[in-house]
Amino acid sequence: MNTHVWAYRQSSGYRPGMDLTGYEVAATEGPIGEVDGHSEAIGSAYLLVDTGPWTRAKDVLLPVRAITRVDEQTRRILVDLTRAEIEEAPDFDRDKHFGSADFRSELSTYYGFGASRTGRSA
Repeated sequence: MNTHVWAYRQSSGYRPGMDLTGYEVAATEGPIGEVDGHSEAIGSAYLLVDTGPWTRAKDVLLPVRAITRVDEQTRRILVDLTRAEIEEAPDFDRDKHFGSADFRSELSTYYGFGASRTGRSA
């Protein structure tokens, strides 16, 4: 599994210790949800996003490498994923998938950071 997918880009504007809970998450076409939780753990950082009214309501786990910009003033996070990519992502079950290396590997591949898809910046 590519562990860089679970690390913040230096250019994202994220600073260690920031609380991103409640920030709006915007896909390439617009809002997709709100941060319900996040981690900055080295090698396993993620955003837990509640897609609520934006899509079929579900929680999604996003690798933080997808973040292109964290805007503190507007409390908005921009990601380089489309709404469709996020909506069609493997379903996240808090009880089964938190801490699961297999699920993280599946997400890395799904979002294009793994071995089966290329072309996404990592």
